[in-house]
Amino acid sequence: MTDLDLLHFEQLKKDVQSQYLKEYTPSHDDISKWKGIDIIYFQEDLRKKAKGNISEKSFYTYFKNSPVTKLPRIDMLNLLSIYAGYDSWYEFKKQHLFAGELLQENEDQEDENLQELEKTASVSPELPKTEVQAKKVEIPTPENGDLQKSTTDNQEITIKTNSSINSIDPPTKNFFKKNAWALVTSVLIAVTGLLGFKDVLFSKTYKYCFIDKDRSVNVINTLDIMVIKENESPIMYKIKPGECFLYSTKDKNLKMRISAPFYEPLEVNRNLENAPEEEKIELKPDDYKMAAYYFSIKDVKGGNPQEQVALIKQKRNQLENLISNNAVIYQVYDNDTYGIERLDKQKYITLVTTPTTSLKNLNVIEMKKDTNGKIISIKFKIASTDEKNK
Repeated sequence: MTDLDLLHFEQLKKDVQSQYLKEYTPSHDDISKWKGIDIIYFQEDLRKKAKGNISEKSFYTYFKNSPVTKLPRIDMLNLLSIYAGYDSWYEFKKQHLFAGELLQENEDQEDENLQELEKTASVSPELPKTEVQAKKVEIPTPENGDLQKSTTDNQEITIKTNSSINSIDPPTKNFFKKNAWALVTSVLIAVTGLLGFKDVLFSKTYKYCFIDKDRSVNVINTLDIMVIKENESPIMYKIKPGECFLYSTKDKNLKMRISAPFYEPLEVNRNLENAPEEEKIELKPDDYKMAAYYFSIKDVKGGNPQEQVALIKQKRNQLENLISNNAVIYQVYDNDTYGIERLDKQKYITLVTTPTTSLKNLNVIEMKKDTNGKIISIKFKIASTDEKNK
């Protein structure tokens, strides 16, 4: 990557912006100021014209900062170049050459890399061509070859006595001395293990599954479960839709508070002395919240333009009746710069009544209503395709 590549990318961003402005009118002409619904519309147009997509995180990384300090991957560069009207990233650079800039084809670059490798190999140190021969070590033979002569007549005979024979301990005593520390250590390890794993040894595991009370199916939300113990801070657990909650404890009582965006909160108290190890818990759905979610993701694509307009109008009216005029609505993003954005009621309704494929990935994080049943708070997130496939 060179500085010229970064300058070319800045040029490409301007061409992408110009291409989008030919057909659409975003909240700002400057692409670096787009967010929320503007990004969703741009992603939709990119999928339609270039047959590809960039994530919201990539958009914030490369379009919100100018100039950028790093270049996107080549597949993203090719995608944006195609959207701007070029065959590829290389073709775009070729038509926007700076003064004195030369572009080499891939074949030229490969030849240059091959020459560089040959040059490196030519200057590498040569291995020695001769092997070091092992030296032969000759053992000299004694000069006196007369095997009949013996010098044992003048040798002194030394008799060694083993003085330790009388100090040997009896076998039993010797065994105890050698293995005493091993026996003591084994006992200590066993006691320590028993104390350290006593909660595991004496605890019991309970399984709780959650179903929709009205439909007798698994709940459609991620559950927040708060386990409350005396003289201790609450412990929070998150359970994905369709999964059961496994909880191991040696306590005799269990107190849980269960909450989910589309269900009424529930507090569960269990005496575990006679409780079953597996249990199904019913959660009552909140009809107002579930209706608001259903109409938010409802498809408004009709068979002809007249039917589609009628469906959009119907969807808007339904959301108007469900959501309070003073509702507080937040959209959560997956980036460090724009972590959250506040929307008013009309902007939210416009977002969810615009037919885009992104609405299939709309996830409600939190939803609250008042005593009259009106939705007064919504926190949602439009997940990326990678998150949806996890």
